Amino acid sequence: MGGRAHAPLFSEPSEDVPARDRPLAARMRPRDLGEFVGQRQIVGEGRVLRRAIEAGQLPSFILWGPPGTGKTTLAAIAARHAGARFVPISAVSAGVADLRRIIDDARKLRAATGERTVLFIDEIHRFNKAQQDVVLPHVEEGDVVLIGATTENPSFEVISALLSRSRVYTLTPLTDDDVRTIVRRAIADERGLGGAASVAPDAEDLLVNVANGDARVALNALELASDATAPGTDGIRAITTESVRDALQRRTLLYDRAGDQHYDTISAFIKSVRGSDPDAGLYWLVRMIDAGEDPMFIARRLVILAAEDVGLADPQALVLASAAQQAVHLIGLPEGYFPLAEATVYLALAPKSDSLKTARGRLGDDIENTRADPVPLHLRNAVTGLMRQLGYGKGYRYAHDRPEHFDPEETFLPPSLDGREYYAPTEIGAEAELKRRVETLRRSVRAAGRTRTGRTGGSPPGSG
Repeated sequence: MGGRAHAPLFSEPSEDVPARDRPLAARMRPRDLGEFVGQRQIVGEGRVLRRAIEAGQLPSFILWGPPGTGKTTLAAIAARHAGARFVPISAVSAGVADLRRIIDDARKLRAATGERTVLFIDEIHRFNKAQQDVVLPHVEEGDVVLIGATTENPSFEVISALLSRSRVYTLTPLTDDDVRTIVRRAIADERGLGGAASVAPDAEDLLVNVANGDARVALNALELASDATAPGTDGIRAITTESVRDALQRRTLLYDRAGDQHYDTISAFIKSVRGSDPDAGLYWLVRMIDAGEDPMFIARRLVILAAEDVGLADPQALVLASAAQQAVHLIGLPEGYFPLAEATVYLALAPKSDSLKTARGRLGDDIENTRADPVPLHLRNAVTGLMRQLGYGKGYRYAHDRPEHFDPEETFLPPSLDGREYYAPTEIGAEAELKRRVETLRRSVRAAGRTRTGRTGGSPPGSG
């Protein structure tokens, strides 16, 4: 391509760090698509991105996916196939001055040799709007090809102008078979352990399982386990399950308290409890707690669920959920798990009713689509002489003066909505008794025939 030497790719050894001293994950970074494992949905045979990379075509694009799925590697391979200079930066540490310097160098290189520059921005979601705006005109002009990598939904984190000029490719967690392939390759490959280690089948299974689809986690754990295992008489380090457990100590859960994992996991939790599955509810609860979620956020969602999804089928649910919220506020974690778990199981097993939510929908329709009539005069308080002269409170029938503490002839809705029924109780749990009660009351109202007519007075006399 151009006469200038390319900047070293991530897959190439640094001049300052001997290859054997680099982390195993860095040494084993794939150098071309033939070595790349996983993500067949975007780089499998015949896929658009694979064809573009193999043809050396390099449009700007954004790679969205969880850690350890190949975003950086894929960007480096794409730049290499296109014969472009690859300049990686991290949005965590780079600023506007770094961007301007890289773009200025890229423009000079392009003018002198025609060579393109790939600007790879890792964690692009950490750049604010002003920083992203700096890149935009140079992407439009072709001064740089932008490849961004993000673990967050780019719809929310990348400005729309950049999104409209880039294709978004979604990467998924690696499958267990993908991770197993990567682990076995690292054991055998000269760039990796070079056959100087072996992994027992159960240890390999554990390594693959705890990786959670993240190749970097698997390789880092493999390297630690290998370093901690003494060579046998044959010079081979026999890695056991215990070695892997010691290397891992604790599985790292993929979770971001401000990102997609936060919302996806709480969604799974709520849907499990709503769906009356206490086992799944507890599973997602512990996933959130162990990943560091704010316990008060979980407690608040349980209170909402108690009112929205259990509702009047079990009025005790809201009491218990509110008590759990108060208990967590008082004692915190780890003991706060117990009131949260108690509320989770109770709400999951409670009868469910969304009658209050459906009533809200009917109310919203009427409030949106009917006139906002004033409060009927007989329902207004007459606190001054003038108000009494205007008819405030006139004709109001006090419910407690009736034998049943209920007057079927009294009206409470504006005249234009008289007879509307918004609350439709279910026959589930405690709400069944409420259903019988409301039907009895409504029958009495219909039988009374609304005999108290003439209450159209929404506006005071003489108000114009």
